[in-house]
Amino acid sequence: MNKLIIGLLILCSFNACAQDSKQNEQQLQISNAIKNNTVLLNNQEAVVPLLKLDKRTIASVSLGFSYQTVFDSLLNKYAKTTNFSSAQYLSDTTLDNLEDDLKYFNTVIITLPSTEAQNARNINFILSISKSKQVILALFGDAGGLQFFNSLNSPIIWTDQNTPISASVIPQAIFGGIGLSKKLAATLSPKYTLGAGFTTNSTRLKYTVPEDAGVNTNNLKEIDAIAREAIEARATPGIVVLVAKDGKVIFNKAYGNHTYSNEAPDKLTDIFDLASLTKTTATTPTIMRLVEQKKLNLDTNIGAYIPKARMSPMNNIKVREVMLHQAGFIPYIPFHNAIQTGDYSRDSSAAYPTKVADNYYIRKNYFKDVMWPKMLNSPIKTRGTYVYSDISMYVMKEIAERITGTPLDQYVQDNFYKPLGMQTAGFLPRNRFPREQIVPTEQDTYFRKTLLQGYVHDQGAALAGGVSGHAGLFASANDVAIIYQMLLNKGSYGGEQYFTPQIVDMFTAKQSNVSRRGLGFDRWDPDLTKKYPSETASPQTYGHTGYTGTCVWVDPARGLVYIFLSNRVYPSVTDKLGTLKIRGRIQDVINKAIDQK
Repeated sequence: MNKLIIGLLILCSFNACAQDSKQNEQQLQISNAIKNNTVLLNNQEAVVPLLKLDKRTIASVSLGFSYQTVFDSLLNKYAKTTNFSSAQYLSDTTLDNLEDDLKYFNTVIITLPSTEAQNARNINFILSISKSKQVILALFGDAGGLQFFNSLNSPIIWTDQNTPISASVIPQAIFGGIGLSKKLAATLSPKYTLGAGFTTNSTRLKYTVPEDAGVNTNNLKEIDAIAREAIEARATPGIVVLVAKDGKVIFNKAYGNHTYSNEAPDKLTDIFDLASLTKTTATTPTIMRLVEQKKLNLDTNIGAYIPKARMSPMNNIKVREVMLHQAGFIPYIPFHNAIQTGDYSRDSSAAYPTKVADNYYIRKNYFKDVMWPKMLNSPIKTRGTYVYSDISMYVMKEIAERITGTPLDQYVQDNFYKPLGMQTAGFLPRNRFPREQIVPTEQDTYFRKTLLQGYVHDQGAALAGGVSGHAGLFASANDVAIIYQMLLNKGSYGGEQYFTPQIVDMFTAKQSNVSRRGLGFDRWDPDLTKKYPSETASPQTYGHTGYTGTCVWVDPARGLVYIFLSNRVYPSVTDKLGTLKIRGRIQDVINKAIDQK
């Protein structure tokens, strides 16, 4: 197979072009052969696969490697990576300027074709920078190139293939998406001898074709038709779907556009307002950690943790009841309907510091003075029965922040998102990302009178400053996949244990006598007439949906993580996504494809 065809195959595979099963089998055979013949050397300190991603600033440096675009696209699925190329320094006799430009990075991944391995300029650069940085050298091509690096103690990953597919395999080996076990078949130098080589295990998501997980690509093609149906029916202007099976991302595809003007196609890297996925992707993991640390007891009352609640109707309600939506809270308080003219300003100032949207600022302490007292004193009407309420997660955020002493947005970044390698996940995305990368949600004509793009759609969360326990989280599909794969792995990911298996099992299992719910998590509904979350979902399935047109479902029986992101509230709210059962039907296509062996 010539290099052009291989290149097209690999680019299609990771950008979800139309492919058939035969092509994928062919590609899988090639990539498995490459993996099985790739040797990891100089890994005495277990640098590979990379750990502690939150402590790393990573640069990718090409020293004449032809397939750097493929290589970097895979690196960036695991961690933010900044790319450099020696081609930018062609007029320099040395690569000292390149080394100087890397001063802010502590981890440098270098790609080197063996044809460039004897170039003194390259050798001097690699040996010099390895003295001050964590270097990983990826060597592509003839094994003879290894002899020039006998004095290098940094890890070397060597493959005899210099192709686009090898460029997709090696980054995954560096981050633990793929494990390595091959040893050198011959002595190549005094240092690199017969039998040398280190073994690693797979600890993070792998990016591959469906056939790698025993699924026929052709059986997933109906997803395309359902997505097109949703967009043509104007149920949503755009969609991103991701499917991970057995720790392997086997399907990740973007459909449609940010809006119906068709000017900005949806991309895999786009950031969506996750709405109520915030409950299970930010607040609930925080509560899980605090329960595991024995800092929070589910059977203690709210007043024990929130002093202001002690004289309120909430005081005696147990935390467990809050997590199960059985506390008796009213479902929702439309805070935005009570906004007075003096409560907001079109400009920011000391008196109006809290940004709610572009050109909309709420007055200082509005949450503390208005919203929180109203919630604390709202009537308890249905205690003991299941009534889904956003107030529950406002309460859990306050409890978590009092125990941790840290704002929720900062806590989840430090404890989960950064260590896991989640690059886009977080609150207030406009502070961190260009507007164009964030999918617009609604043309708000009744409250903020502006296009909402990167400001939380939920009105209460917006008035609270964009950070809330029930809404406000934004992320790409890949980031959502990472944290739910960690949960599917019973708390383990990337060589770190985030939770004990017991805690994951407890929160995700059915925990209520009166509803299908787990603790924080929504679950499969035993009433089969509801077909929730889909007709074929297993009884083990847990996850959540979001008002903006999102969902994530984990099905341990199938080793499945299914993510659907959309902006169905653009330009204004429509129920078509639900009435057409788009999310559940796609889930059924996936389940049937997995079950069809």
